[in-house]
Amino acid sequence: MSVSEYAARFEDLCRFAPHYNTMEAEEDMCVKFENGLRPDIKQLIGFSEIRNFPTLVNKSRICDKDSKAKANYY
Repeated sequence: MSVSEYAARFEDLCRFAPHYNTMEAEEDMCVKFENGLRPDIKQLIGFSEIRNFPTLVNKSRICDKDSKAKANYY
């Protein structure tokens, strides 16, 4: 599953979890999202400790795109 597909599914499912629908829970949401990423992307993103959800999703998409480009190159 690509990061874009994962992010869309994650946001759909968050609608059913009242805890993630508050501004105070954005950090928890970011941690939960990070834990569901593929290990290669999680390794690149994890050290940054991004706690803004849209930023985290965007950076994850960039890493996903770069890893696919790298795989295609080799």
